[in-house]
Amino acid sequence: MRGRFDNLRRIAALDPVADHLAIHRLTLTEEFPWDMRMAFNLAFNRSFALPRVARLLCETRRILQEPRRRADDTGIIMYEILLHGPESVRGKQAVRRLNDAHRRFSLDNGDSIYVIAALVVVPMRWLQRYGWRRPHEHERQAAAVFYRRVGELMGVRELPADYCAFAHYLDAYERANLHHTPEAAQIERTTRDLLRGRVPGPLRGMADSLIGALYDERLRAAYDVRRPPLLARAFVHLSLRVRALVLRFARPRTTPLFADGIVTKTYPDGYDLAKVGSGGPSPASGD
Repeated sequence: MRGRFDNLRRIAALDPVADHLAIHRLTLTEEFPWDMRMAFNLAFNRSFALPRVARLLCETRRILQEPRRRADDTGIIMYEILLHGPESVRGKQAVRRLNDAHRRFSLDNGDSIYVIAALVVVPMRWLQRYGWRRPHEHERQAAAVFYRRVGELMGVRELPADYCAFAHYLDAYERANLHHTPEAAQIERTTRDLLRGRVPGPLRGMADSLIGALYDERLRAAYDVRRPPLLARAFVHLSLRVRALVLRFARPRTTPLFADGIVTKTYPDGYDLAKVGSGGPSPASGD
């Protein structure tokens, strides 16, 4: 357990505004690599349930035809921005890829704020519940500063000012806008295969119930997903809590996530960032 809380002490000593990139990078690559990637998946998953977003994704059809490629493209672009910073050469190139993918679409600004808010809030709430430690306030605020900047570079207007404001926006927007549509249900059925791939092999037979247990009631209603049995919900919660407890007393990670580059199933031999994401939109744009 020696050194388990060294990064936390580093994070606490940093400024959540001036040092937001270093803090958020530590949170992702060293402190909670699996949790953050899972939570990012769930954050995008929530945005797909928005009626206008679901309708656009069904119309463009890329997510229906190539869900793995679209997910990998989105992940690569977002991780490139985080690893290098939005003002770096590669970060600027990744932001250009985001903007190029959205340029021909007119998306609702409120929906775009919601997508950014989900990327800020959903991972922090996941860590609060299932992380091996609770997120530090600096980690919450650093996430808000980072994604607010990304949103600004994408042209999203009237972004919330800090983490609490993002959380309030997320909850209020969901109450007003998150409801069932046939398009959302179609998107969920397609993207569910990506989440199935994150379920350990011995549990694949009950993957659908376990995935449904990760959804809250509002999201299940929007996707028209049946509430899983109590046993499945209890199993998911208990397993994740036990995992958190084990990790709390484990040795800290010695090699950061993506230390050898970003490798995905779509691009096992590497990728040309200038060509990533050329097939269609992700839902976060204020154009």
